[in-house]
Formats: sequence, structure tokens, C-alpha cells
Amino acid sequence: MTRVTAARIGLLVNPTAGKHRGEQIGTRVADLLEAGGREVVDLTGLDATRAEAKARRAVATGDIDLLVVAGGDGAAGLGANICADTDVPLGIVAVGTGNDNARELGLPVQDVEASVQRILQGSVRSMDLGRVSGPDGEPVRDYLGVLSCGFDAVVNERANRMSWPRGPQRYNLAILRELPVFGAIHYDLTIDGVEREVDGMLVCIANGRAFGGGMKVAPAADVDDGLLDVVIVHDIPVPTFLSVFPKVFSGTHTTHPAVEIVRGARVSIATERIVSYADGERVAPLPATVEAARGALSIVR
Repeated sequence: MTRVTAARIGLLVNPTAGKHRGEQIGTRVADLLEAGGREVVDLTGLDATRAEAKARRAVATGDIDLLVVAGGDGAAGLGANICADTDVPLGIVAVGTGNDNARELGLPVQDVEASVQRILQGSVRSMDLGRVSGPDGEPVRDYLGVLSCGFDAVVNERANRMSWPRGPQRYNLAILRELPVFGAIHYDLTIDGVEREVDGMLVCIANGRAFGGGMKVAPAADVDDGLLDVVIVHDIPVPTFLSVFPKVFSGTHTTHPAVEIVRGARVSIATERIVSYADGERVAPLPATVEAARGALSIVR
């Protein structure tokens, strides 16, 4: 753990963050960083792809000492992928709709001033990432929080096809629409070399504790332990699942006999017709392999 000493800070802002106040938020963040004696490098691009390319180039060339992202879980996840396995730390200004990762890391949420103060005066620590690779072994994406591979992923896929409502309510409505037609999914799992078959309502691979706007799906997960928490909700009738699922907001679902949590450093998961999600973003269709990339990210916490 070291103090933040960055003099030259790259700033990457999600323009739709803060109810589409991204540009205004970005200006405020830049003003506060400059008032703190830092030089700010604007990494805004014409679109998300160009902005990401600019940020990756700035990190690779050593043009910045610290990358700051402003937005929600998606922006935080993008920043983690850019800074992973580099010497450039990540700072997060959490102004999105979910902000699960920032909240679980103990960072300020919906408070630009407090976030920048933490970035200027906080400490840089290492943390684990979940590292996803495809069936060919090629890397796909890193993630901070939780990789969704079951009911939660199906809900995400449905929510992303919906244009209304905006914010967390869209996810809740997608849950209501998906439940009547959802059934258990068959999985082939390998956890640290141990193979097993599972019929489950929900399977997720957690590096962090929460997702979906406050759902503490893996309440004992630790981003510093080099392990992933594989959360399995076994095949149960939909009415029973309905009684268990809301408890995920408090983390008390783990006491139900249908809920199993297995820890491991490397997890392979295969099933049909499921697209995995993490940090609020579409990751890849299954099958996939996930590893705990220990200490892969330096982050201001």
C-alpha cells in the first residue's frame, strides 16, 4: 500500500453517466484534480472505442501516472481492463446507476468532490480481478465484481433489449418478465480441477461481493484472497426461487439449502445459450474459463 503521488492523470468519462451529465461531471473532476496540483490529460474520444484506444495508448506509453474513470460499473470495469497488469493505478469517480464495485470497495458513491479527494489523498493497493478466457484459451475480459452465468445473465440480456424504464427499474422489470418462463439450466463445471454437473437456477463466479444494484450475491467474497466464489442456486421450483432471490439484497440467501458456494482459483463453465455478463457489460457466450488474477490491478482505495 502506497500513497498516491501521480502528477499526470488521464481522465476517461462516460458521457451518459450521472443521468447524461457526463461532460459536466468530467469538467468538475478535471477542475478539482487541477486545483489539487495535478496535470489532467483528456482521454475523451469520438466514441467509446476511440476513447478506450486513447487510454490504452496513454497507459502503454507512460504518458500518464494514473487513470481516473468517471461513470458506473461499466466505466470502472473498462478502467480495470485498461490498467490490469500495468504500473498505472486506477481511480474511480462512481456516478453511475449501480456503482456496486465502488460501494463494495469502500469508495465514495455519487459524490464527485469526495471521490476526487480520495484519489488525491488515498492509497494505492493491489486487488484481484476475475480473468475470463474463451474456449480457445484466448483472453476475453477482466472484471472487478461478479460474472453472471444463469438467471442473472438471462435477465441482463433481456434488460439490454428494453428501452424503458431507465436505471435499476429496468433490471427489476426484466426479472418480473423472465421469471414465468425461466427454468433450471444444466452446467458442466470444473473448479480447481474437480469436475461436476449442476442443474441450477443461478450460477455466478464472484471476485467481488455484489452486482445488479446492491445484490450481495457472494457476501463473503474477498478481492484480495486470490480466490473466486462460485455461487450456485440449485434446481428449485420457481415459487421457491421467488422466495429465495429477494434475500440476495441482504446476503441472507446463503442460508437456504439450495444455495451452495464453492471457492476456487480457476473455474471452467459450460452450458448452452447463455451469454455471460460482468460489471454491467456483456462479456461472452459460454463456455468460458475464469481465473483469479491475483493482485492484477492497482487501485486507489
